[in-house]
Amino acid sequence: MDQGFPGQHTTTTTVTTTTTTTQPNIRFDPSYVRTLPGMLKVVQVVLNLLGFICITTSTLSSHSRGGWFNTVAMGGFWFTGILLVLYLFHIVEKFARIPWIKIEFVFCTIWTIFYLLAASLAADYARASEAFGVAAFFGFCAMVVYGYDAWLKFKAAKSGALAQGQSTPKQTSAVTSPAY
Repeated sequence: MDQGFPGQHTTTTTVTTTTTTTQPNIRFDPSYVRTLPGMLKVVQVVLNLLGFICITTSTLSSHSRGGWFNTVAMGGFWFTGILLVLYLFHIVEKFARIPWIKIEFVFCTIWTIFYLLAASLAADYARASEAFGVAAFFGFCAMVVYGYDAWLKFKAAKSGALAQGQSTPKQTSAVTSPAY
């Protein structure tokens, strides 16, 4: 008796394809603000603005520490604010070929480090100005939020997720038997 390949067998082939669905039209979608990425962007914009206001209203705002903090706060405010508008109007979905998640990951990582530095410098100067202490609090909060957002973006980029739109996997199975 031949101990090789069995006389009858079946082969199952499973093919997984991913269908990406994006709508290229620009439209306002306020429901984005109720998603986790949307809420994070809103919190980031607010924390950037609050920290900026604290430093600006201080009598020592012209100090280099205040200038650095305000540079970080306004850079974060404008970049995050523009991204929020791009997501609210589905412009990100219109330009789906741009690696938005990777861009946001790099930005959030850099801003986490920038806020660590800026908030630490402001906290060290809190003895001279109470406004710097309050700004440091908002800066450390912004650092945590940007760090969390960077971690989420890293996970999304690693899994191949889309920034906006839908990606649906579809599995197709075919069972074949050899002809005898």
